[in-house]
Amino acid sequence: MLGDISRLDLRLRRQSSIAYAVGVTAYALLIVVLYPTFRVDTSLNKLTEGDSSLSALFGATGSLTSPDGWMNANLYANFLPLFVLFMTIGYGASAVAGQNEDGTLGDVAVLPRTRAAVLLEKVATLSLLSLPVPLLCLVASLAGHHWQVDLAVGALIGTTIGVALLGVNLGLVALAWGSWTGRRGGALGVATGLAAVSYIVSSLAPVVSWIHPLRFYSLFYWAVGDDQLVNGLSAPGVAVLLSSAVALGAVAWRGFQQLDIR
Repeated sequence: MLGDISRLDLRLRRQSSIAYAVGVTAYALLIVVLYPTFRVDTSLNKLTEGDSSLSALFGATGSLTSPDGWMNANLYANFLPLFVLFMTIGYGASAVAGQNEDGTLGDVAVLPRTRAAVLLEKVATLSLLSLPVPLLCLVASLAGHHWQVDLAVGALIGTTIGVALLGVNLGLVALAWGSWTGRRGGALGVATGLAAVSYIVSSLAPVVSWIHPLRFYSLFYWAVGDDQLVNGLSAPGVAVLLSSAVALGAVAWRGFQQLDIR
């Protein structure tokens, strides 16, 4: 059962969560419905011919007329993770650092709970916020068989889990930075910068030789950058995403223990 802190934080973000979920789901449905129009347009594949770095930067590699190539280039490799990160990084930066700057974290700290319990509720809230958008996009994608978007269900579920774990990890980066420094702006900047670098490395790894070996250091690669819509989320990918989340949670806990709360 969620505690009072989690319920309050979720209530404060209810409207933005609904807006993100509705907007991204509508976009996902539009992409699905448009697929039959473009599936026979082989000229689309010219965009990715010759290992185009520009198309790869936008998550478009391989065949754009196949169901997995179409959905990956238009949703799963870029827009879906982006909107999940809007939610999780934003919350991660505000959960501790933002409330500390606003002077409201002190009201939470005086509750009859340990700091570890408070932070655990923050992490639980962050995890919940990572779920609505990917799950609704999963439903939209599963409905795609009516429009010839036939994706492997297991791979689609795995990719959905990968996107959610990606959001949790980068949200925890913001939470950890904010827990150590008490500065929301710094937490936003560091987490957003890391997300951008991770995305670029994962996107360009297939077409830029010197970046290719660096892909294993990218959270995006383990979540959505390794043909997850075809092959599913790999066991090493699950291990990396879960272990990094645990490590980041531990870093956040250690920082929160020593934070000078206002």
